Amino acid sequence: MGDPVEASREIQLSAGTINYLDTGGDGPVVLFVHGLLASGMLWAMVVPQLGEARCIVPELPLGAHAKPMKPDADLSPRSVAGMLAELMDKLNVDDVTVVGNDTGGAICQLLVTEHPERVGRMVLTPCDAFEHFFPPAFKPMQWAAKIPGGLSMSIRPAKVRAIRNSPLGFGWLSKRGIPDEAIEAAFGNYFGNRDVRRDTEKFVRKVSKKDTLAAAERLRDFDRPVLLAWAREDHFFKVKLAERLLERLPQGRLELIDDSYTFVPIDQPERLAELIREFVRDGEPAEVAT
Repeated sequence: MGDPVEASREIQLSAGTINYLDTGGDGPVVLFVHGLLASGMLWAMVVPQLGEARCIVPELPLGAHAKPMKPDADLSPRSVAGMLAELMDKLNVDDVTVVGNDTGGAICQLLVTEHPERVGRMVLTPCDAFEHFFPPAFKPMQWAAKIPGGLSMSIRPAKVRAIRNSPLGFGWLSKRGIPDEAIEAAFGNYFGNRDVRRDTEKFVRKVSKKDTLAAAERLRDFDRPVLLAWAREDHFFKVKLAERLLERLPQGRLELIDDSYTFVPIDQPERLAELIREFVRDGEPAEVAT
């Protein structure tokens, strides 16, 4: 399969060119969606465990991407969801299982409620939903993005190794700690290219709870299996948020994952991969946790 985090292919979409990983094969298709300032490396420990599945991992224009989008591209969350729909169309894949984390989970909710045609199932790990887009702890980033250079200033302290995996950096996102190579790659793209910073600011400025609140209402009509693989100890996206989502999902199930924060793909990759394998194989959500 090769390096599971190397987005070695590229494809031209309406908004610009993106890189993506495609493991190929005839197995069920799983599309992974990362969040803000993350990249496909988030899923590096999950993808190799999914056997015959065809895993597609795009590098979305959310701050860690290598290729800037077109200067006039609309990079609102709804437009990024549209990019995923366009990607699936161009790759001609159907019955796709979409898997989202953090901001990427909000984008998945927009995808399945506005462009459900090629989606067969959805897996949400801890993510934005309802009025938590962004959650309160990350609202200052959105305020900072309104000031020229403000977003970069708010992120810069996390470049310091002693800070990045502390509560002052990304410490409450992962119990294991985000690998240095993932952070260095993301920051290298973000701080190394002013157009990447432009893209990121455009996205952050367009984030609105109106989108996730509207999506939550439309989830009542998404009649396909959904698995909420939620971290029991998450600091930003509490289990109550998952339980609220569950109420909106006709075919939803909730699986609580121990010993993990938001970045379940890093903290509990084996458990998450197991749940995804079962979910895709059976076509039904995993059993409810007790």
